[in-house]
Amino acid sequence: MLNRVILATRNKNKIEEMRAILAPLGIELVSALDIPDLVDVVEDQDTLEGNALKKARYVNKVTGIPALSDDTGLEVEALDGAPGVYSARYAGEDATYNDNVMKLLGALSDEKNRSAQFRTVIALVDDDKEYTFDGICEGDITLDKRGENGFGYDPVFQPTGYEKTFAELDAAIKNNISHRGRAVQAFIEFLKDAELD
Repeated sequence: MLNRVILATRNKNKIEEMRAILAPLGIELVSALDIPDLVDVVEDQDTLEGNALKKARYVNKVTGIPALSDDTGLEVEALDGAPGVYSARYAGEDATYNDNVMKLLGALSDEKNRSAQFRTVIALVDDDKEYTFDGICEGDITLDKRGENGFGYDPVFQPTGYEKTFAELDAAIKNNISHRGRAVQAFIEFLKDAELD
């Protein structure tokens, strides 16, 4: 059983979310924020899996700690799966969350089909062992922003079966049904079944 992992991100929102999810398992989570020598890995792969594995490989190699990394994309049906792997920089390299959201709403302004899915791929790299875990949450893009919680596209993503956006939902509910939550759940099930040294 893993008792310590490093999360290959400096994103405080992701760290907080993952810490809350992993805490009940007794897994100590450290992050790239705790290790200043780590450089930011360029996410230049053309798949979510590729980016997640690239980051986890680097952080594991530098720290020697089993590394966990994820890459998440919002895939919008009417936009042929965009922004997808480019979700974090949809409106440009230095885009804010709001910039990305506003560009998305603009791209869908005349679109009736608002079906979308969030997809997260988590990669675990522990020396020569590599694993990936997938999580998908289906829903729709709302006509405007709603809610104050969460981050990224949360104010405009309404999961199927819910009347609220991710940004309006309680964090515990969101973590339970979200793409990241589902990918982490797959990771947790794997941990229960696997003997990792």
